[in-house]
Amino acid sequence: MRYDSVLQAIGNTPLIRLDRICGTRISAPVYGKMESMNPGQSAKDRAALYMIEQAERKGRIQAGATLIEATSGNTGFSIAMIAAIKGYKCILTLTDKAGPEKQALLKALGAKIVLCPKDAAPEDPESYYSRAEELAGTIPNSFYLRQNWNLDNSGAHYHSTGPEIWKDTEGKVTHYVCCAGTGGTLSGTARYLKEMNPDIQVIGVDAYGSVLKKYWQTGVFDADEIFSWKVEGLGKTIIPDNVAFDLIDEFIKVGDRAAALRVRELAQREGLLLGYSSGAALEAVFSIRKQLTPEDVVVVLFPDHGSKYLGKVFNDGWMQEQGYLKPNGEPATYSVKHLQRMYRVYKRMYGRKIKQRLNLV
Repeated sequence: MRYDSVLQAIGNTPLIRLDRICGTRISAPVYGKMESMNPGQSAKDRAALYMIEQAERKGRIQAGATLIEATSGNTGFSIAMIAAIKGYKCILTLTDKAGPEKQALLKALGAKIVLCPKDAAPEDPESYYSRAEELAGTIPNSFYLRQNWNLDNSGAHYHSTGPEIWKDTEGKVTHYVCCAGTGGTLSGTARYLKEMNPDIQVIGVDAYGSVLKKYWQTGVFDADEIFSWKVEGLGKTIIPDNVAFDLIDEFIKVGDRAAALRVRELAQREGLLLGYSSGAALEAVFSIRKQLTPEDVVVVLFPDHGSKYLGKVFNDGWMQEQGYLKPNGEPATYSVKHLQRMYRVYKRMYGRKIKQRLNLV
């Protein structure tokens, strides 16, 4: 195929059956939606392009504009890629949780990076949300995409990801499993699929330390839920407008260690080098495996490529530092002494929520 620019290569990513990792353990066929095969190596290509082009159509972006976004890295890469093609400047605010590979990739496309503390509360002037707002308010001819609140984010997936999954499964998809971050990929796709078949089960995946599942359960924003986690692009300390909670049938939390071990297993058994949150998404599929039958068809969305995580989950040294691997590279188990130490830490930090916090491991 021939394209006029890389932008035309966005979308139409394949579904790949995961028989080697799921076939003997899960009765239903499980397919991975390979968003890593977008030119920017993530699902965020779709949202970034749609948000920018919708803003252009509405006259909100002018020639020579500066595009601004608060991002965990993937949306920033997509925006930087599109900005380079369209002739815009690009400034991205990131938390210092973003690894050096992600930062290097963003700079390679000409983006300017503003690093912010990962533990800063959203309303803190030093948070990556506040810094993006500040920059947008002070830089002339700038446009802050606001991916968490800009509903064109989910609109991108309603018009592309959802129809692709429906078409490629011949309408047989029964379960859609997707990580919840900004909510665009999860909700836009879910809305389309539910319109085609209301019985499709939508499974949202959340991080321990994130407020999303608790909000889905109770409608209450509980700041006591918040603490630091390591998986990038998963979970939130705010409630984004793009998360359509009414479309989610089940919410599953996945811990950092489980996600890391699962994504490494994906590489070793399926030959798929995928991002950290892809491990969380597949771990959620294993969590619901007893609900599945041979007649079901599961689609799990894999958001990005593993090349952005070579210094983390695919680095044995980093994994050992986190306590996820033994020195010989085997998955680590937790000693009674270690669990007792965790108990004391979480009791001091979180009181009545000890049992929930221990699910982190």
